[in-house]
Amino acid sequence: MKLHLKIWRQESKNTEGKLVDYTLDNLNPNMSFLEMLDTLNEQLIMTDERPVEFDHDCREGICGQCGVMINGVAHGPLKHTTTCQLHLRSFKEEEVIFIEPFRSEAFPIKKDLKIDRSAFDRIISSGGYVSVNTGQAPEALTIPITHQVTEAAFDSAACIGCGACVATCKNGSAALFTSAKINHMVLLPQGKEERQKRVLDMVYQMDQELFGHCSNTEACEVECPQGISVLNIARMNYEYNRAHFYKK
Repeated sequence: MKLHLKIWRQESKNTEGKLVDYTLDNLNPNMSFLEMLDTLNEQLIMTDERPVEFDHDCREGICGQCGVMINGVAHGPLKHTTTCQLHLRSFKEEEVIFIEPFRSEAFPIKKDLKIDRSAFDRIISSGGYVSVNTGQAPEALTIPITHQVTEAAFDSAACIGCGACVATCKNGSAALFTSAKINHMVLLPQGKEERQKRVLDMVYQMDQELFGHCSNTEACEVECPQGISVLNIARMNYEYNRAHFYKK
């Protein structure tokens, strides 16, 4: 299999980048997308060229580090699939593939396809947890939680923080990510004690990180590899307004 790649190369966040052409042949269609990049880097190293920098860790669709824009689509053409789970059989022989980093003011490019997602970490640090100040923890098995609530909380907790929602949003909004991290705790008894402070602090931090505002185009849900529902955003808005009401 032969593919023509146009990859974004950028030395650092302070330098200009550009698309650079590469051609690979004798590729196995069953190779993963990241294995193809590994193959390219092996060839670049053999010719004393700088390899392409890109993020990855688990390569199992769990860690959320591998995301790139592939032909203008976050994580590529397959729905509910991370970049590392994408295989070359999803492309045509001699297809031209544009590979670029996720782009957002809140996600500065570090090098080539690597971006800085630490803005997400700061949102979590601002309140995305259950603190030690909530009192003595009761025995988990004695807390009655319905199956529906458990499933709803799990659906929100499935967010892997890859940033595809931000990259695909025309406003660069992090509302889907932030709402998922807020809602999976507010739905469960352990998270209700701090629900007001949590939503106020996390939404405030999200705004501080220069993410854009949500305008309900729902592109984030379409490109999310975990299929996180935009209903989470509606629930976050409810929690935010509720917190302001009880704060008075």
